[in-house]
This record gives sequence, C-alpha cells and structure tokens, in this order.
Amino acid sequence: MSINSSEQADVYTRLSGRDSVVSENTPLLGNGSVQTRATGASIASCVFNLMNAIMGSGILGLAYAMASTGIVGFSLLLVLVSGLALYSIHLLLTLCDQTGINSYEELGEKALKKPGKILVGLAIVIQNIGAMSSYLFILKSELPAAISSLLNAGNTGHAWYEDGRLLLIIVTLCVIVPLAMSPKIGFLGWTSSLAFIFMLYFTVVVVVKKWSIPCPLPYNMTTLSNFTKVSNSSDSECTPKLFILSIKSAYAIPTMAFSFLCHTAILPIYCELERPTKTRMQNVANISISLSFLLYFVSALFGYLTFYSHVQSELLLGYGVYRPHDRMVITVRLAILLSVLLTVPLIHFPARKAVILMLFGGRPFSWLTHIVSTLIILGVVLMLAIFVPDIRNVFGVVGSTMSSCLLFVFPGIFYLKISSQPIKSFDSIGAIFLVVFGLIMGVTSLTVIILSWVLSS
Repeated sequence: MSINSSEQADVYTRLSGRDSVVSENTPLLGNGSVQTRATGASIASCVFNLMNAIMGSGILGLAYAMASTGIVGFSLLLVLVSGLALYSIHLLLTLCDQTGINSYEELGEKALKKPGKILVGLAIVIQNIGAMSSYLFILKSELPAAISSLLNAGNTGHAWYEDGRLLLIIVTLCVIVPLAMSPKIGFLGWTSSLAFIFMLYFTVVVVVKKWSIPCPLPYNMTTLSNFTKVSNSSDSECTPKLFILSIKSAYAIPTMAFSFLCHTAILPIYCELERPTKTRMQNVANISISLSFLLYFVSALFGYLTFYSHVQSELLLGYGVYRPHDRMVITVRLAILLSVLLTVPLIHFPARKAVILMLFGGRPFSWLTHIVSTLIILGVVLMLAIFVPDIRNVFGVVGSTMSSCLLFVFPGIFYLKISSQPIKSFDSIGAIFLVVFGLIMGVTSLTVIILSWVLSS
C-alpha cells in the first residue's frame, strides 16, 4: 500500500494558489459537494492516480503471504480482500453522494461527531507511519546490497556502507528530512507517476528471474553465507503447495489489507474526475483494483515459485542472496529504492497534516509547529525502521489494526450511521458484514501475531 500523495499534493497546490502562504492546519481535503462539471481528470488519469495510491511496499510481502497460505489459499484470500475493498469503496462513494462530504475525516465526524474525526485521523497517522516504516525498512535492507553491487565489492561486512542502519540515518537526515520540511510539496507529485512504472518493472523481473534461479537452491554458492542452512534439501521442496495453514498464515490477510488500502485517496480523486458520477468513479475503482490485483498476483506467484518455502518476508532480499550482481536485479533494486526514497516525504505530508489538525485545529501556520511535528513523526518512523527486525511485523501489526479499520470497519460503521437505508437493505447488510469481518480479521490476526512473538522469544 502506498498513500497517493500526488492528488493530495495537487489539492494542496490549488490551496496554495489561492493564498500566498497556506496555513499548515488548512484541511487537506475540503468539505463540499462534488460539483458536476465538464472539465477535470479523465477516467484514465484517475485510474493511474488510484493505482499509484494502491501499489506500494505491500507488493514485496505478498510472495511471503503466498508461501504461508498456498497458491489456492492465497488466491481465495486475495479475491476476498480485493472484493471487500471494492465494496467498501462503493459505500464511501454512496455516502459522498448523499452528504456532499469529500473527506474521510469529515465522514467520521458526520457519523460519530468529533470522536469519529479523531479516530479516523489517528488511524491515518498510524497507517502512514507504518507505511513510511516499511519503506525505510526496505532502504535499510536493500541500500547496502545495492551499493555493494554497484561497487562490485565483496561481502566483507566491515565497510561503512554495508551498515544498513547507518545508511538509513544518513539518507533520512540528508534527503528525507529536507524534502519533508517543505510545507508545499506539490513539486514531488511527479514521483507518483514513476511508482507504477517501477512496480510494473519489478513484476517483469520477478517473472523473468523465475527461470534463472534453480530449484533446489544450491548449497555451494559463495554468496549464500549463512543462508545455506535454509537451502532446499530435496526436489520435494520444489513442489508448490496449494493450501498451507500455519502460524505464519496470520500475516497473509493483514499484508493484503495493507496492500489494497487506498480509501483516503478515493474521495479527492472522485472530486477531480471529469463529469463525476458514482458510476464513473466506481468504474475507476474497479479497473484500478483489478489491474493492481493482477500485478500483485503475478509477482506473488512467480516470487513464490522461485523460492517456494524459503521466500523472504521482503522478496528482494532473496534475489540479493542468489543473484547479488545480476544487472536486472541491481536495476530493479535501484528503481524500488528511488521510488521509496522520494515517496516517504509524500506519505509524511498527510500524516503531519492530520496530526496538526487534530492537535491545533484552526490555528495559523507556525514554522515551530511544522518543524517539531515533522521531526517527531520522522523520528518515530526512523526508530521503527531501525529496531523492527522484520518487515512482516510492520505489515502484520499495521495491517491487522489500522488497515482493517480504514478498509473494512470505518466504511461499514459510517454507512450504518449516516445512510437512511433500512437495516435489512443489501448495502446495510453488506456494511454489517464489513464491520464484523474487519473486527474478526483484525483481532484474530493481531492475537496470533503476538502469540508468535511470545513463543519465538
């Protein structure tokens, strides 16, 4: 899941065009009805924007999810989660048409008064912090290997650039903090247009590399180092599993929820659509999620069929072990790293806006508030990225809590509270199912994940 900040940055840019200095606490999304107009973004443009909102670091964890659930099990879960994501979008669009509200936070306030707005704001902040942490985790794990590959250096483990934590601190201070400090980051919106290209290239590389990495995985490669202990020991491990049920399966649905979360971007994209109607926007959502589903499934399937039960929780790590100097692997690494590096400030932007709006309301813009909130948020994200040992923990915890709330629970509750439809209507029953499914999935997954930590410690 990535937060599509291009459309959010566009809203901010338009606000900036009206005022020479925009207050930090200016709402990211205005509250007003969707206006019927002849000009605006085309369906193709909105599909591209929404796919940028959907596609993100979650794609790197889905092969691990398939290895934990089996091909058929994964496929069924992916269809279920993507289908429910589409249905929750349908409920949000219905509420938008009924109320004229085009902000997720304002829908929360409409349904549950001020506590609802705060709940949604907190969920967005925590979700974005989790997303930024997952991106920085990728930088921590991939940047040292990418530098070593470019320098054709051996795996000595002593060079300063092989310390992922040190590189992460340097990159954060020198690149991410300066970019995130700007109160007007619309100029970074173009980076989201590269994200889809990078993800498509990543998927192509995963498919191609399936045919160049042997199975069973070799024992005697010098690049394996400590990974020899997990190498395939027999041809039986090269047989794909259809159904798998284990404690690792608890990470599957949260990772998928994390990967399909785009709901904070749906309403502003709807407002930008040319001749906006619920049907046209639903078509945009259908196409975007279908194409994202295809890329997710193909990359997960071929990633799993490459490494089988030895898939890393962050897929690129496996290619770094077995093909550290492969040119395609190096280029896809650099593409993902560049996308990650420039996306973090964009994801940070709505998180900071939500924090300042919740804490300071309608106060005028303050550089002190702006700088302190930026540093605190990035500091928390950096600490999580440094000390969290596995990216699956980020996907698991954030996906089972905040992602499930934003994806399933909140849309269902808001529809039940705001809509005038009878409780026995199809959408009301569907909203109840969303809430129940989200709560059961979130609580069960989080409980199993915590138990797995306790048992492994």
